[in-house]
Amino acid sequence: MSSSPASQPPSSYTQMPEHDLDAIGRNCQYEFCRQLDFLPFRCESCRGTFCLEHRTETAHNCSHAGEWARRRRENNTGGSNASDGIGKTTKPTVYNSDQCAHLTCKTLINTSKSPAVHCDRCNRQYCLQHRLREEHDCAKLTPLGARPAGGGQGPTANETIRSMFSKVRTWGKDKTTISLPAGLKQTSSSSSRTTTGSAISQLNELKRTAKGDASIPQERRLHLHVVGCSDNPNAREPPSGNFFFDTRWKVGRVLDDAARRLKVENVNNRSDDEEARLRIFHIESGQFLEFSAVIGETNVKPGHTIVLLRGAGVLLQNNK
Repeated sequence: MSSSPASQPPSSYTQMPEHDLDAIGRNCQYEFCRQLDFLPFRCESCRGTFCLEHRTETAHNCSHAGEWARRRRENNTGGSNASDGIGKTTKPTVYNSDQCAHLTCKTLINTSKSPAVHCDRCNRQYCLQHRLREEHDCAKLTPLGARPAGGGQGPTANETIRSMFSKVRTWGKDKTTISLPAGLKQTSSSSSRTTTGSAISQLNELKRTAKGDASIPQERRLHLHVVGCSDNPNAREPPSGNFFFDTRWKVGRVLDDAARRLKVENVNNRSDDEEARLRIFHIESGQFLEFSAVIGETNVKPGHTIVLLRGAGVLLQNNK
């Protein structure tokens, strides 16, 4: 009689109990042994009785080697065999990737050890350490998905985004008629007449002041001027700086790195709300860059300018 599923042995053999009268004085069944053993072992594969020396499947050349292991696997998987899984799809394991919304915090939230705490004012979720408004600088944040108060007075969110979008597109078309943020280099029709030496000098200056990942080889560095968006309505100018990126990076990774260096809140990996997500606008071409595109394979060249815009994805969806 075979063992029940709940009592499968941890090895291919088990010692027969002393109170089992049938086990007393049994001879080893291995043909070259036949030794009398008063404490024999039972092979769980062929159900034979063997001495200490020949108790393993290998030692007695078991005729049903591996049978006990097969039964054990079946019990652990609910009794199904290998053929039962043919044609069936396994449900993928879903891992929790929710992070605290604080800019410098990487704590996973919505877990048993670290529950998420929702802030009613800024509409974000934080870990226990940053749950208080003072801890995550709530007063400086624009609430996610917020609409201007006042019963419909003032511009809607879409109108605000359209105004911003229109202004940035104007930068790309005619930079001589727009007052750009500090540090954003102006390029006009006269720039095409700038001497080669001056252009090289400007690019060298950008390279000299650019910051980035030091592990990127020199030959793969793409030096750009980056302008971020400001979530503080009282800020006079948006953050900006000169940075270099790996030409093999995807646009999405460039955005993440630029946002981190400019200290611009980036929820792209934690939210599907286009009003809160960032996108990259390329000034010289007047186009938004696709997240999946490789930055070195786009129209972006050394010395160009890219802008991080929040909420522009809403217009891109509406214009499709």
